[in-house]
Amino acid sequence: MVPLLLVLLLALILFGVGFAVKVLWWVAIVVLVLWLLGFVMRSTNAGGGRGRWYRW
Repeated sequence: MVPLLLVLLLALILFGVGFAVKVLWWVAIVVLVLWLLGFVMRSTNAGGGRGRWYRW
């Protein structure tokens, strides 16, 4: 009975990790798209050059 429970627990953990990794990939893609849009659409400053669109 204990080995069966361990196998089921392992399957649950691996399923949870796989789901979390898939969600993290989608989050990473969304952040990358937002970063690229901000990089492309950044405004120009008074000197005519491109300013930083982020505040770090």
